[in-house]
Amino acid sequence: MITIIIPALNEEKTIAKVVNYCWSKPLVSEIIVVDDQSFDKTVQYATEAGARVITSTRIGKGASMKDGMLCAQNEIIVFLDGDIDPYPDKMIEQMTAPLIHNEYDFIKATFSRNSGRVTELVAKPLLSMFFPALSHYSQPLSGMIAGRKSFFEKLEFFNDYGVDVGILIDMHNQGARITEINIGYIENDSKPLHELGKMSKEVASAIIKKAFSQNNKAVSIEEFQSINIIRDQMEIAFSEQLKDAKKMVVFDMDDTILKGRFVDCYANQFGLTETLLDIRKKITDSTLRTKAIAQLFKGRHFGELIEIINSIALIPDVQEVITKLHERGYVVGIITDSYDFVANHIKNKIGADFFLANELEFSNSNATGEVKIPSFFFHHDNSSCLHTLCKSNALDHILQKYDIEHGNCMAIGDSENDICMVKKAGFGVAFRSKNEYLKQTADLLIESESFSPVLAYALH
Repeated sequence: MITIIIPALNEEKTIAKVVNYCWSKPLVSEIIVVDDQSFDKTVQYATEAGARVITSTRIGKGASMKDGMLCAQNEIIVFLDGDIDPYPDKMIEQMTAPLIHNEYDFIKATFSRNSGRVTELVAKPLLSMFFPALSHYSQPLSGMIAGRKSFFEKLEFFNDYGVDVGILIDMHNQGARITEINIGYIENDSKPLHELGKMSKEVASAIIKKAFSQNNKAVSIEEFQSINIIRDQMEIAFSEQLKDAKKMVVFDMDDTILKGRFVDCYANQFGLTETLLDIRKKITDSTLRTKAIAQLFKGRHFGELIEIINSIALIPDVQEVITKLHERGYVVGIITDSYDFVANHIKNKIGADFFLANELEFSNSNATGEVKIPSFFFHHDNSSCLHTLCKSNALDHILQKYDIEHGNCMAIGDSENDICMVKKAGFGVAFRSKNEYLKQTADLLIESESFSPVLAYALH
């Protein structure tokens, strides 16, 4: 019998379909969804579909794969992704038949598409250099794999983009019988350009680490030069592809550009902190909560509110970083669930190009306590999540307006409200965040009061 293991993080839109597909196979007796602490309904939908759901002991795909493998009851294990729909009808049979018939010990699925850029520019050259016996594999970074538990138990699971090539190398070193099987066509988006830099470094690190730990020797001058050439060619190729593309960087505002939250500073100034906390605690509906908080501003003069905005310090280098982003061809803006007059004031201060925010109503320069939530925040047919209001929907709107692809967008935020936006952008940044979900979703973590680290990933 066969165990299917599905590492999953916020895959509520597809996880039930994947589980149901697996249950349609007679030889599948166990499906384990390893939840990476999702904040959506992944766990609920996977459980309702009949999967056994466990929570990963550590955030990250590699840790989830290992946890699932250790819990598996069967010798034959298949690892699948939770976000692909549909899978080819006979894929599980194709991947497991060679194991059942004792012809192979480890299977890597390939599918109909050209090899990815990291595969061609990084993985294949490094494998040719250090593991020539593995250089013929067409898709060494494929994450859809099948194998024997007795082999998986002996290998290391890297907890980043290096996990799949690391497994291939370890299987080879164990003497496993390995083959690739083409499973047909799969709708699998290519990694956006921003993300490829991180991916390439982690894949290269995994291959090099395996090579030198295996041989227990230091890198030679010749090998060092070859690695540098591969790295330089990779960076040149990515930079050339992105150079003429339209690009965008989106910042959250509160606790990101600003060293504080406007609403919290306002509440503190006028003795409304307890009232604000009570609203946030008791009202769970995002639309009703937004309208209730807006009532706290009723009767306040515009000038009073501007003074509060000006009392909140900016991250020191935000204007400098935005200037450099503009020089590199980026459109720069703010997406916030705060208010338009605040976001517009900050936009002008830092030299951003646009803002998207809720619209607080004023009459004769006094706030009425009413707020309009723009339509671009609301869920639509192509939304990537099920939230009624979400910044990722606003991101869709502004990218469409500027005719920029999601893969050429960088999003920077600090809180739970930013998770979907950071995930949907081609490159996500968690800025001085205390939210573990956001930090897991992001491609870059910044702990300091500086945006300058993003410039290393903002290609010219």
